[in-house]
Amino acid sequence: MERLSHPRNTAQIPIERVVSLEEGEGKIVNARKARTIQELRDSGYKPLSVKDEMRKNLVAKIRKNEELFPGIVGYEDTVIPQLENAILSGQDIIFLGERGQAKSRLIRALTSLMDDQVPTIAGCEIHDNPFDPICRRCRDLIASDGDQVEIEWLGRDERYGEKLATPDTTIADLIGEVDPIRVAEGRYLADELTIHYGLIPRHNRGIFAINELPDLAERIQVGLFNIMEERDVQIRGYRLRLPLDVFVVASANPEDYTNRGRIITPLKDRYGAQIRTHYPRQVEAEINIMEQESAPFPNGDAKVTVPNYMKEIIAEITRLARRSPDVNQRSGVSVRASIADYETLVANAYRRAIRLGEKEAVPRVSDLPYIVPSLAGKLEFEMVEDGKEDQVVDKLIQNACATVFNRYLTASELEDVVVHFRNGISIEVSDSTPTDEYVKMVKQLKGLENALSKLDAKPTPGVTASCVEFILEGLHLNKRLNKDKVAGKIQYRG
Repeated sequence: MERLSHPRNTAQIPIERVVSLEEGEGKIVNARKARTIQELRDSGYKPLSVKDEMRKNLVAKIRKNEELFPGIVGYEDTVIPQLENAILSGQDIIFLGERGQAKSRLIRALTSLMDDQVPTIAGCEIHDNPFDPICRRCRDLIASDGDQVEIEWLGRDERYGEKLATPDTTIADLIGEVDPIRVAEGRYLADELTIHYGLIPRHNRGIFAINELPDLAERIQVGLFNIMEERDVQIRGYRLRLPLDVFVVASANPEDYTNRGRIITPLKDRYGAQIRTHYPRQVEAEINIMEQESAPFPNGDAKVTVPNYMKEIIAEITRLARRSPDVNQRSGVSVRASIADYETLVANAYRRAIRLGEKEAVPRVSDLPYIVPSLAGKLEFEMVEDGKEDQVVDKLIQNACATVFNRYLTASELEDVVVHFRNGISIEVSDSTPTDEYVKMVKQLKGLENALSKLDAKPTPGVTASCVEFILEGLHLNKRLNKDKVAGKIQYRG
């Protein structure tokens, strides 16, 4: 059979693998009934390389205007177009980004671009192509049984694998090792059948991901480069030819990848596309991720309602942390911080509603201190004295509340409310104050009802309580009210 070399791959790929979209789709359905190589050949099925397969399915999705990676938020105009180009051009990819930027999720989502099932020789450890086997066992099997060799169908989930790179990762883990049991059975060390295949060969004709690539020892990186570029590897002095068809994807932190020189140059050069991920650039995207990923609360005991401004405060806390000089920016502030804070905020509101016997759980500003434990664990502080971390978090919360308040209201339009406090009124609030107390406050304080309408057109009693606390805290942060903490409660006064 005439063969054609891929321009970026020294492995030889049969010309028959290249098949048009229209021709391939109709034949795959009939081919799945095949149980032997002969039946598969008679069906007219023509296998594609992994990269050609992904390119074909990507083109089909783009033509149909389908969402490529559901659940990936904020990358529509940045990361996704770069990823599409890399797949269309058949390039291996490395994702660079700080923690919590959906690198692993993006990599796992690539499986949606593979076919539902592909045929492989039954029992093959490395999922050999029935028409072009590369392992000794399958070549011997075809030599003896010909086209009557049985095949099986492999699902896309079985064709994906990943490995977290650690300093103790070995060539045996990734590539393979001599199996002493097979040697004991009488095989020679030079016999290819003595090899126990590692993770990468076992994901032949699929996708293999290496997370935190810089943590691999240099000698392991050399072996990885060898199998990606030269398609061979030496195991115990035996040179094994492995023309694998595998799409190798990696992830890394930019600091480790670019600054510390922990990636060997040939391996870095092997990756065709270096795609930089990022944190959500708009508050709306951060909120969408929070709502999408947070654990749901049942509405049986109390209905959960979260006002938009409370969602914005949680998102703003994380965004401010990403710019704070007190937080280590090299490690980043994960989106998981926003998710955990949001879950904690709702949990405290839910706890209050259950204890007070209320039917609605609505987060308030007085619930925000409870997010300190969940947020502090997500931050790496920069030159902050021991015991001062909580003060940094408190400052982030205050700045976030002030920022969001000034988006919705101005202190000057609440002057009627401030006058009441100047005349001697003081108000106590807490995370355990019943909702009805806040409803009474609205009736007592002139001007408060107009401000409520700007936050929510038809507020429920629970939302009213949340709005009142938000307004009082905003006036304090704008230096219109004083604030004291007394016996676990907060007192606002003129």
